[in-house]
Amino acid sequence: MKAMLLSEYKKLDVVEMPVPDIGDDDLLVQVKACGICGSDIHGWDGSSGRRIPPLVMGHEAAGVVAKVGANVQSFAEGDSVTFDSTVSCGRCGSCRRGSINLCENRQVLGVSCQEFRRHGAFAEYVVVPQNICYKLPEDLPYEYAALIEAVSIAVHAANRTPVKLGDTAVVVGSGMIGLLVVQAIRLAGCSTVIAIDLEDQKLDLAKSLGADVGLNSKSCDVVAEVLKLTGGRGADVALEVVGATATVNMAINCTRKGGAITLVGNLAPTVDFPLQAIVTRELSVYGSCASNGEYPQCIEYLRRGDIQVAPLITAKATLEEGPDWFARLYAGEPGAMKVVIQPSP
Repeated sequence: MKAMLLSEYKKLDVVEMPVPDIGDDDLLVQVKACGICGSDIHGWDGSSGRRIPPLVMGHEAAGVVAKVGANVQSFAEGDSVTFDSTVSCGRCGSCRRGSINLCENRQVLGVSCQEFRRHGAFAEYVVVPQNICYKLPEDLPYEYAALIEAVSIAVHAANRTPVKLGDTAVVVGSGMIGLLVVQAIRLAGCSTVIAIDLEDQKLDLAKSLGADVGLNSKSCDVVAEVLKLTGGRGADVALEVVGATATVNMAINCTRKGGAITLVGNLAPTVDFPLQAIVTRELSVYGSCASNGEYPQCIEYLRRGDIQVAPLITAKATLEEGPDWFARLYAGEPGAMKVVIQPSP
């Protein structure tokens, strides 16, 4: 099979590799679409430390079942499927408590670190365990289904956030996940959603997807504007989707006394945290990691059109075009959001 291999940092090669063997509980999936994630870009340059070459990256994917293991009963050859990026064991304490995203034996597709190496879906075929797979509606395009992994992150973040009907939410960061969070937090019950970013183009997209207001932090005092929009109180909830000190503090400062902040961004390993603001204003802080069983909910949201992903797809490309797109995205391709690789169109 053809695969796009990270042979060394900043070097991707389209190579021939053996079709992977499957275990008794696995599916062999012919990959029809796989999105390039921001974490893949950080893996490409080596900055994340989580994608040690040689590795086939890619974890946002959908395709067709080509072969099933001996113990598989819920799937058959020809089924259209997507799958979680988190490979959970189903046996550890976290899994048994229902927190599969916190699995103690967690692996991630397309990730190679000191603990494990697991090839991903920038290839014609990928092997995934049946317990992380989900059937797709017949009329859902594969390029949309490939974004369900990203949608699930946003929906999980919204589910982690204590929202009451009619609440006001601030979403700090209008990148790919931020734009999905805007839609998810609206579905969770917020009547007013305020999007914040550094780029007007992203804010315009956020408003087209459901944000009521877009604030550019380069051209206005965001905290003052949020206070003005909320009658001096601040937002009921804030979701931070960047992961840096400045944006975390912005989210906290935009939130009313007794409100809640959900941290989704994971850009920096540490940030400076305003302890006294959290304590004296009695704010609740929630971490949100990946997703935890929200895939069926997300598939239904896409099927019904409650969450829109088509406006987020910048381009569709072949495996051979993939290395060039990685370089372009790393260089900051203007207006680029999500590029979907199609290993087996």
